[in-house]
Amino acid sequence: MIAKLGSTALKDDVVNEIGTHYSAAEVVSIEPIIARVGARNQLLVKIETRDGIVGWGESGLSTREGAVAATINHFAEFLIGQDSRQIGRIWQEAYRSQYFEGGRVLTAAMSAIDIALYDLLGKRLGVPVYQLLGGKQRNTIPTFASFMASSSEQALADTQTLVDAGWDCVRIYPHGFDGAAGFNPRASLGQTVEVLTAMRETFGPDLCIGIDLHHRYTPAEIASFCNMLPSGTLDFLEEPIRCETPEAYAMLRKMTNIPFAVGEEFASKWQAGPYLDQSLTQYMRLDICNVGGFTEAMKIAGWSERHYIDLMPHNPLGPICTAASIHMSAAVPNFSWLETRQSPVENLGFDDPELFPIQIKLEGSVYVVPDTPGLGVDVDEALLRASKPTHVECPHLSRPDGSVTNW
Repeated sequence: MIAKLGSTALKDDVVNEIGTHYSAAEVVSIEPIIARVGARNQLLVKIETRDGIVGWGESGLSTREGAVAATINHFAEFLIGQDSRQIGRIWQEAYRSQYFEGGRVLTAAMSAIDIALYDLLGKRLGVPVYQLLGGKQRNTIPTFASFMASSSEQALADTQTLVDAGWDCVRIYPHGFDGAAGFNPRASLGQTVEVLTAMRETFGPDLCIGIDLHHRYTPAEIASFCNMLPSGTLDFLEEPIRCETPEAYAMLRKMTNIPFAVGEEFASKWQAGPYLDQSLTQYMRLDICNVGGFTEAMKIAGWSERHYIDLMPHNPLGPICTAASIHMSAAVPNFSWLETRQSPVENLGFDDPELFPIQIKLEGSVYVVPDTPGLGVDVDEALLRASKPTHVECPHLSRPDGSVTNW
């Protein structure tokens, strides 16, 4: 079955054959579906209400979909029968109704459910999701594109391809990481500096250049890296170190003046709080499919606005995550670029057009904000269910001495 984008309820309630009154918006099913899409598995959530409207959400905890799906099934036990329109209350009940609140598995499950409920409500009211968030503040969503810094020559060629296609912001991954099991952080630094320096010298000051370090380094290594770079080379450092200890970021903040882009690992506003209040990030990289859906993401967006910090949303997943990120990005005043993994130099197949026959597609380097009800994504459910997941595991990286390091 393919969910119909324009489907809306004609009545607020329905009556069954024996005269019992039911709310048309009552949740009757919540189902996690894990499918292989492109280079990874995706975990989607299908929520249906009594009048047959279907909403879709997506979870962002890649490679741990089974744990999140089990949590979604647990939540379904008390969410089925509830009014799907009470999105904020449902979020609070899912978060508060256990002794051990939060954590990435729980909030990834809540994110998928929350996004699906917004999709449902938009379809019920016949409006795009951004209208439920206060309306759109921009018509197009600019993006940044990414590539591997395998050599200066390849980096310059890839950057030229992106600039010619309209991108004004690019992000590279450090030299020395190609998905293999070994990674030598220290050895990668000098080579990465050469690539970045060549990019800045070639493309000048107008191009925004960032690097995703994927928290594979220590503060000392990052300080050395920043000291090697000519002034003005980088516009942002993304996730240079792990986020569990804000104090480590405070220490690193004193060692470099390069802006930080941090937040894709955050599972709540509470994790984001110290980074905003202590100015430990200059771009908020929240992931709507991990942080708690629209309900939590919009709170973090407002908090970020108070600190003059723009959103730079994390978006390495499928069309539903992309659509949710677009609607959120359209509705906030403080926004810079949205991550895209679809570009002339990188396409991982996460937007499979057969599985998602209607989706928001890149037009040049931007997404045009849609006016279709809900998220604006349609799913070929039969094909999705037929695309069976396979075991996917992130690389287990080790340093030259054999010790484990971060993926």
